[in-house]
Amino acid sequence: MRLLLPTAAALTLAACGVTPPQPATPVPVSRPQPEPVQRGDLIGFTVDELGARFGAPAFQVREGPGLKLQWSSPSCVLDTFLYPAPGTNVMRVTYVDSRRPTGDPADRTGCIAAIDAAG
Repeated sequence: MRLLLPTAAALTLAACGVTPPQPATPVPVSRPQPEPVQRGDLIGFTVDELGARFGAPAFQVREGPGLKLQWSSPSCVLDTFLYPAPGTNVMRVTYVDSRRPTGDPADRTGCIAAIDAAG
């Protein structure tokens, strides 16, 4: 009699179609894509590498721990911003900006090519 009640309960549950929970299927997590890094073709360059590519800058100024170097051509002005690489004193380009002499935005890649040609 003692075995009859647990066995009957198990058979009743089985007849109801109760199934044990199944492990969840892992759902692939879509990670947001980072914004494209503003490369400017010059990110990571050192002062010496910039000089070798474009010659002496037309303008340079220290801004806090950073250094801004500027080159220009008849069609555009190219600004590079350098900061010390982490854990070193080596200044590397972290940002590049380009504009027309009027101040209007200019295509960065085209400006780099114009500065290359002028140098």
